Amino acid sequence: MIERSHETASAAPGDEERETRPWSQLSVIAQTLRASSVSQALLWTALAICAVVALTAYGQIRLNRWNRPFYDALSRRDIHDFLFQLGVFFIIAGVLLALNVLQRWLTERLKLKLREGLVRGMVHDWLLPRRAFWLANAGPMGVNPDQRMHEDARHLCELSADLGVGLLQASILLATFTGVLWSLSAGFTVRAAGQDHLVPGYMVWAALLYAGIGSLLSYWIGRSLIARNAERYAREADLRFALVRVNEHLDSICLAAGEADEGRRVGLHLDAVLGATRRLIAGLTHLTWITAGFGWVTVVAPVLVAAPLYFQGKLSFGGLMMAAAAFSQAQSSLRWFVDNFSIIADWRATLLRVAGFRRAVMNVESLHAAEESRIDYAEGDAGSLIIEQLEIASPHGRDRLMEPRIEVRRGERILIAGEPGAGKTHLFRALAGLWPWGTGRIVRPRDEAILYFPRGTPYLPRGSLREALAYPLKSAAFDSTAYAHALHRFGLDALVPIMDQTRRWDRELNQDEQLSLAFARVLLQAPAWMLIDNTFSALDSDTIARVVDVFSNELKHTSVIHIGSAHTPDPLYSRVYQLTRVSRRERAQESTDERGDSDGHHRAPRAGFAAR
Repeated sequence: MIERSHETASAAPGDEERETRPWSQLSVIAQTLRASSVSQALLWTALAICAVVALTAYGQIRLNRWNRPFYDALSRRDIHDFLFQLGVFFIIAGVLLALNVLQRWLTERLKLKLREGLVRGMVHDWLLPRRAFWLANAGPMGVNPDQRMHEDARHLCELSADLGVGLLQASILLATFTGVLWSLSAGFTVRAAGQDHLVPGYMVWAALLYAGIGSLLSYWIGRSLIARNAERYAREADLRFALVRVNEHLDSICLAAGEADEGRRVGLHLDAVLGATRRLIAGLTHLTWITAGFGWVTVVAPVLVAAPLYFQGKLSFGGLMMAAAAFSQAQSSLRWFVDNFSIIADWRATLLRVAGFRRAVMNVESLHAAEESRIDYAEGDAGSLIIEQLEIASPHGRDRLMEPRIEVRRGERILIAGEPGAGKTHLFRALAGLWPWGTGRIVRPRDEAILYFPRGTPYLPRGSLREALAYPLKSAAFDSTAYAHALHRFGLDALVPIMDQTRRWDRELNQDEQLSLAFARVLLQAPAWMLIDNTFSALDSDTIARVVDVFSNELKHTSVIHIGSAHTPDPLYSRVYQLTRVSRRERAQESTDERGDSDGHHRAPRAGFAAR
């Protein structure tokens, strides 16, 4: 993992505190949604939900008023009025049912649009040039990005929609039924010291007190659930990654008889998941004492609160039931926080993970740009690539090219041989622009394509062979004859009839066939430049002969820079340069020179890395 200097790696305490506040995290998500293509659809869906919730609240007010005549008809044993009020009930209930169905559909649509906007925005920003690579090397935030963009984003959108609509509904119902309660209890009096004392809005204050006690207790008992949920999601992501990794390397594991060892490793991740889940269960159990306790008390609380008005003769039996129903609506709105605290804690934990990842994706480029010591990249004349005074910094040390200036011209092929322990892959990444840490200057040819051939098994996207060969270009950019010719030149004639089939080619083909397919891709695309990371050592003699033949004929104008070892086969190269590891003595001497350099001359800045 990259370790930056203290100035760039550490944020100010105030910044860290702001980044953990819910409003700061919500603003990060809101920025993504505002910039998405679904922002208008989100706005109209939200407005429609507000209208439906407002109509539902009005319908519930009408239903609450229906309680008085209905129960008064019961107390009078008036069958005609009873049947009439029953008909009124079915009309109101039918309208409310239709509104409930519409609200559910709109809420689910809101979840869908939220996820579409959030995930598309996150994936787009994550896959901007170099960002995904830099983020993967930027510390714990770059671990398991798939979990944060898939499961965490889905969960956040669903919880946000449910909680948001629920809070809106609770707020509107509270506003409407507070007025009902105030009017019903406006004349309530308490007799003390032989005098009656007026307590206006008695039922409103009772509802506020009841819900306030429940909310404070819920927060006090359940506040640890946020951290416990976040920990569980992190451990779940680790377990999922471990299982995927085992599945992707089954051949090597089975050939090495490593099933038991892999089972032990997966078991450790499972133990971590189970431990985090047990801690979450303990927190939820403690919270249930509060939420369930208030739930049972709520069965009789509305009648108990309204009873004094009934016994004072200020309410009829129907009025008592109306007041009890209004109190139930008002206090259920007020205790929304109590009923949903465990879900809110889950939402906060998910928001923390998604917003943190989103912020890291957006900031990683500026953080890398702020590094004190960076390689200077520039564009020069076409047909020429220049490397000057190049030194690469990495967590494992520093490597430099022995030649102070290297110029490669169109059609030339050179080998950069690295001694054992030298950072050949870091040099490859530096030349490709993925690893900008170090000193020196790289001038790449303007408007000329460079095809990069990394070490190891090549990446073959899921799809048809046409798509794999044309990647990252469109398969329609080349005709069928060009595809067939490229496969034939590398001995892959058997693949020509199945070029249009979609398969997992990384599973269907062995490593030699995959490497040959990657070189067939080079032949098909015919780039002006090619940068190879120590690949020829993995090829058999027949494949090397085919590669040499292709580069001597069809690709004779393609420039090649191959980074390999001193023992790399020499089929193409006109020149050989050396990459060497800077020794500890050299580094110590340079540090001494830097400390003693007080004459004002410019000295190249040191890279902002420290070996772990």
